[in-house]
Amino acid sequence: MTRRLVDGPLVVASHNNGKIAEFRELLADFPFAIASAAELDLPEPEETGTTYEANARLKALASARGSGKPSLADDSGLSVDALDGAPGIYSARWAGPDRDFAMAMRNVEEALQQAGATEPAERSARFVAVLCLAWPDGHTEEVRGEVAGTLVWPPRGDKGFGYDPMFRPDGHDRTFGEMVSEEKHAWSRGGPLGLSHRSRAFAALVEQCLGPDT
Repeated sequence: MTRRLVDGPLVVASHNNGKIAEFRELLADFPFAIASAAELDLPEPEETGTTYEANARLKALASARGSGKPSLADDSGLSVDALDGAPGIYSARWAGPDRDFAMAMRNVEEALQQAGATEPAERSARFVAVLCLAWPDGHTEEVRGEVAGTLVWPPRGDKGFGYDPMFRPDGHDRTFGEMVSEEKHAWSRGGPLGLSHRSRAFAALVEQCLGPDT
């Protein structure tokens, strides 16, 4: 049975400052006392899942059990069609232990060049986000959001994080790296929805199990 979280404490199960900031923006209208796994000094679990769903669930449950509080985790990545879906769930690993996403973007571009994907029509990709809300008793709720686009080179813009500067969403001339946060991550009841995969997943989470049932 679906379970809703209406108020009270909520842990954002992440040590990624960019993601934590995005979640704080998305959750701004909700009466949650928010802390992050980093702030609570919770260990980062090893991401051993083979799907976005499995890794999001693993992180959310580890945080919920470690903190004793409901926890919200995200597993997201860039899936490139010409690379058979890579880097996918390994998107962060392509950035190395220092999370150098300038290097990660170069790695993606080099792989695209090796695959002969030089024309825009050959450089289609999707950002994918799966959100998992977990309770300490093991109950979980999961949703998925995606946004399609084209990869550009060289990267453009210094906003956002990760692969944002090389991802141009369909129907737009600018990359995520050139867009302000409100364009990508906006969410409000009855208001416009942001373009990002995480914003779309968050809207689905609200409908399914977050906040009062309206």
